[in-house]
Amino acid sequence: MTNPYVPLLIMMAVAAAMALGGLGASAVIGPKRYNRAKVANYECGVDPTPRAPSAGRFPVKYYLVAMTFIIFDIEVVFLYPWAVAFNELATFGLVAMLGFIFLITVPYVYEWRRGGLEWD
Repeated sequence: MTNPYVPLLIMMAVAAAMALGGLGASAVIGPKRYNRAKVANYECGVDPTPRAPSAGRFPVKYYLVAMTFIIFDIEVVFLYPWAVAFNELATFGLVAMLGFIFLITVPYVYEWRRGGLEWD
């Protein structure tokens, strides 16, 4: 009798071999012609501003707003199971969810007051 994990291990080995093979093939076959436009920093299709003398730093405001959206969006997803099981959870569920909503609201208000949601 074989181990039931053997097919899983084989699948993981094949996936790892394909991933490493793809990286290796692109390193060997891929073009190596670099120019100034290819190695420059890229920010939303426009030149990074302000332009540092070393061309190494640019504002990351877009990424901070995107991460904030993802974090709060994922936290809101946790409200769906509570809404579905609201009748079974009774008072304990209500108190727990009010605490959770409070814990979501505090960093949201902090970031709002700090100006993290301002695009300009």
